[in-house]
Amino acid sequence: MAENNRPVPVFDGHNDVLLKLELESRTVGERDFLTRSQRGHMDLPRCQEGGFAGGLFAMFVPSNPGNDFSKPFDPRDPANYAPVPQEEALGFTMRLLRRAFQIERRSLGEVAICRTVDEIEAAMASQRLAISLHIEGAEAIDTNFDALETLYAAGLRSLGPVWSRPNDFAEGVPMTFPASSDTGPGLTDAGKALVKACNELKILVDLSHLNERGFWDVAEITDAPLVASHSNAHALCENARNLTDKQLDAIRETDGLVGLNFHTAFLRADGGFSRDTPLIRIAAHAAYLIERLGVDKVALGSDFDGCMPPADLPSVAALPRLIETFRSHGFDEDTIQKLAYKNWLRVLRLTQS
Repeated sequence: MAENNRPVPVFDGHNDVLLKLELESRTVGERDFLTRSQRGHMDLPRCQEGGFAGGLFAMFVPSNPGNDFSKPFDPRDPANYAPVPQEEALGFTMRLLRRAFQIERRSLGEVAICRTVDEIEAAMASQRLAISLHIEGAEAIDTNFDALETLYAAGLRSLGPVWSRPNDFAEGVPMTFPASSDTGPGLTDAGKALVKACNELKILVDLSHLNERGFWDVAEITDAPLVASHSNAHALCENARNLTDKQLDAIRETDGLVGLNFHTAFLRADGGFSRDTPLIRIAAHAAYLIERLGVDKVALGSDFDGCMPPADLPSVAALPRLIETFRSHGFDEDTIQKLAYKNWLRVLRLTQS
């Protein structure tokens, strides 16, 4: 435990709770994020219990935004990877953005949407949940970037050009095992312009979900650190969503960062979807990434409410178990603090400067 018996604070690189709340509203009914629940992985009381102090909250548009989502996501169904028209994607993104602002307003000061690292640090210091807004897959962005400017004004500070499907900007990498992420062409001309526009606005460009050629295109264009918010080491799990040693070396050279994903299929050497995955697998990926990148360039990117985490990590309330696993794996307290929150704040400040 941290000082004053509080959990070590965690600033996390990726969660899908805004989407989770939206989909639940269409199936099992509305849920108040500010009230403890057994649904999903996150709500404010469980965040406070587990030391989840803030993170990048994703706004992701599924391929079937008009459906009722009564059926579980089937990764083998091509319909789940179909393109989404820009206007439809923007409308869905605005609903998720509205949810974030409603959470902030209704929390009466317990939640803050933060636009700078100084605001994140102030929120964490005062025990408020710090939300930094992220777009996963840029379908909502038009190629003139009118929507990008507007969403930036609303608080957008991080953007992944693609999810695991193609769009106007790039090719997404399929979530396949065992496989390489070298699956197709790189950034389109619009994608290259999007990276430059994000650099100008100081919006972090997230490389998770981008295929390998797109990764190298960003590396050639960007003037910011290379960041993959929720990916693991391909050397330990050969899922196409994970990063090769060559990619990790490029991230290290730009003073970037990798956020550890808790999804079991990205952790296990057999690529299996199994909750019976020990937390030591997360620690093993952390150790590998630290050895390859350095201790200042590895953080957490849980993918809570968008993944299948190990059984011992059923929600944000269980994050202290992961911290204890890091300790038992030999990580010292300085390393743990960096993994938990300091490294994300470092790279966000670099990106925004």
